[in-house]
Amino acid sequence: MIKVNFKKLNENAVAPTYGTEFAAGADLYACEGGEVTIEAGETKLIHTGLSLEIPEGYAGLIYARSGIATKRGLAPANKVGVIDSDYRGEIMVSLHNHSNAAQTISDKERIAQLVITPFLKVEYTETDSLSDTVRGAGGFGSTGSK
Repeated sequence: MIKVNFKKLNENAVAPTYGTEFAAGADLYACEGGEVTIEAGETKLIHTGLSLEIPEGYAGLIYARSGIATKRGLAPANKVGVIDSDYRGEIMVSLHNHSNAAQTISDKERIAQLVITPFLKVEYTETDSLSDTVRGAGGFGSTGSK
């Protein structure tokens, strides 16, 4: 298990927690000092009151929580937020309201989930040709719909 240090930037911030023993994502909590209303079709940055020290070679990925995404239409506006290992600022979640009604986020409510994952750093090299494959340049749906 790797350790990720965090710092509370607000005394009311809640540390990330796992809902179950085998959960991949740790819940992130709103730290707003009160309720925040997100109107239908609106996006708002929600504070967590935390900063992280993600180890080099890892990234933090912020995903929607299935409960508020499916039941209330609230999900990260950028679909998946990426936190680089050299970022030390406050973690904020850009929540978008996909529903047709205003949604209210309560202070200390679970708003998203954070997955810490390794990534590969690659070197991009320009070339005049690429290797051939069976699929080739086939785009969306080119491998069939089943």
